[in-house]
Amino acid sequence: MAVESYPKLFENVKKSMGEYGKANPEIMEGFQKLHKAAATDSALSAKVKELIALAIGITVRCDGCIAFHVHDALEAGASKDEIVDAIGVAIMMGGGPSVVYGSAALEALTHFQKEK
Repeated sequence: MAVESYPKLFENVKKSMGEYGKANPEIMEGFQKLHKAAATDSALSAKVKELIALAIGITVRCDGCIAFHVHDALEAGASKDEIVDAIGVAIMMGGGPSVVYGSAALEALTHFQKEK
């Protein structure tokens, strides 16, 4: 895959988002509020929501989204098998390109697990 290190990509995207937050705080505050509200345990657990977000990130072909949502799914308690299942759902919904990005998500999982 093209990404050398998903944990480094995670940190770089987080830094870039922080810089954008300084340039446009109102938008980022709104986004952070939305993210917090959407990712909180409710009818669906935060873990399930992160797995859904990961599947969407794969289908829209977003490397930064894959880095963030693999990281956050692990933080929410997702197992490797749960992440692999979410990748499978993304492939079902997104076809061939999702196979490529789903494989990238599995690589991201390996990177984050090695870092711990």
